[in-house]
Parts: sequence; C-alpha cells; structure tokens
Amino acid sequence: MNKAILGRTGLAVTKLSYGAMEIRGPRVWSGRPVEDADAALILNSVLDAGINMIDTSYDYGRSEEFIGRFISHRRSEFILATKCGCCVTDRGVHDETSHIWTQDQLLHNIDTSLRRLKTDYVDILQLHGPTVQQAEEGELVDVLKEIQASGKARYIGVSSYLPNLPAFVDWRSFDTFQLPYSALERDHENWITKAADTGAGIIVRGGVGQGEPGAGRGSTDRWSAWEQAKLDDLLEHGEQRTGFLLRFTLSHPSMATTIVGTKNPAHLAENLRYAKRGPLPSDIYEEAKKRLNAVGRSAVATT
Repeated sequence: MNKAILGRTGLAVTKLSYGAMEIRGPRVWSGRPVEDADAALILNSVLDAGINMIDTSYDYGRSEEFIGRFISHRRSEFILATKCGCCVTDRGVHDETSHIWTQDQLLHNIDTSLRRLKTDYVDILQLHGPTVQQAEEGELVDVLKEIQASGKARYIGVSSYLPNLPAFVDWRSFDTFQLPYSALERDHENWITKAADTGAGIIVRGGVGQGEPGAGRGSTDRWSAWEQAKLDDLLEHGEQRTGFLLRFTLSHPSMATTIVGTKNPAHLAENLRYAKRGPLPSDIYEEAKKRLNAVGRSAVATT
C-alpha cells in the first residue's frame, strides 16, 4: 500500500489507517458487541494486510484493551495514536463519556492508556476535541509537551473541527491534526491544506461518509447530497459508493492517511481494494467537487 510522510513527524504512514473505535463494544455510544476472537482477528488482519497505523482513544470502550491483548507483541509493526482529555463514567448498563481538560486528567489518561495498550509509549497523543478556550485555560499544549518530554508520547496532536481549528492551526504547536473530511462533508477541505502548510501531518476521519445509508451509520442529510449531485454517474462499472468516497478522500493532496474502521474482515478487504487503487482520476475528482459545489456542499474558506 502507498505511504505518505505524516508531516513533521517524519513517520511514513499507510494511506489507509485503522480506526479502532469499531471494536469499542456495546457500553459506549451504542457500539455493537465484540467477541474477543473477533477483535483478535480484525486487529491481526489489519497488520497482516500491511496497514501500519491504528487510531484509538481512552474513551473507546474496550478498544485499547483489545489492542494491548492481541497485538502488543507486534508493536514494532504499527504506529499507535490515542486521545486524551477523556472521562468515562459507569452508569450501570452503559458508560457515559465526557471530557475533563486538566493536567491531572491528561496524565491519568496517558498512564491508563499505556497500561491497557501494554506499551511504554504512543507515537501520537491527541487532544480529543477541546475548544480553544478549554485548551487555553487548561494549558493543554504544555501538558502534552510534558508528556512528550517524559517519553510517553513521541508526537502531539489534536482531533478537532471548525470553529476551533483556525486558532489551533495558528498556534503551530501540534504535530498532527485529525479532521473530518469526505465528499459528503467538505467543510474542512481547504483547512486540511492550510494545516498541512504549517508542517503538521493530516489524519482524516469520516473518509467514507460514515457508511452506506440504511446501515445505521450514514446520515440521511449527507447522502441526500450524493443524490442531488448525481455522483452515481461518476462511478466506474461495479464501483461501490463507499469505494468512491474513500478514493475521493485519498485524492486530497494534503492528507497523509485516512482512518477507516470495521470489525468485519470482509469489509476490511474491500477498503483495502479501493485504497490500493489510489486517488480518483483528476478529472473525476474535479467533476465531483464541481457537482457538489452546485448543490451547496462546498469547502469552507480559510479567510
């Protein structure tokens, strides 16, 4: 699989990364049940396929635990990213997730994550969606740098979105940005370029539009844009919509890798098949953007 350099980190990441939120289990955000054997199979299948980056978080249910149990012995084979600022509260039948933006919470998060992951360090430690005000009041960048200096994280990043993103980009403090982007969610398209121009590596989430409609994942609003833009006309013979979306995301010249999650090996194989085909032909990419612009699905300006 093709690789790209993740900005100033210098890490060579596969263009397709694995999103381990999909193996969180049922206690968080109405996740689906995951048997131990299923988690072991998908995680090892990811590495066997050559994918070399895995993204998880403190508040992704059993995700970190599964990674530690089933692939920590293969730690040299993958780049590991997790997130902090998270709090999980047991509410009996489910876990409630929230955020606490303090030094103590971030330090608790990284130590707990490392224990679960059965490793001494993560490659990338990301703030999990704070506002600019929360980041400033908690002096969160300073805390991340403290964790980095301790050797527990090699690089620091933020998982973010508008309207917080412009200030974070201007700070030039983060080695990576994780941002939502797909043909159906183009708000951050220009901001990906602007963030990358600072030297940061760009990790895309939501790159396949959160799945097909009717599968309990894709939103009706997002997929209505697909219909209005008549993107089916641009599909190659036999090409699936999600495959086109993945290749659209891979076509952005400033992204390094896109996170796609699944617990189904067959779905993983399909994602790999499309990822290995690479970006869309340039004329198809531009035509898709033109059609999306015409139905009001445009990139947000950076000025």
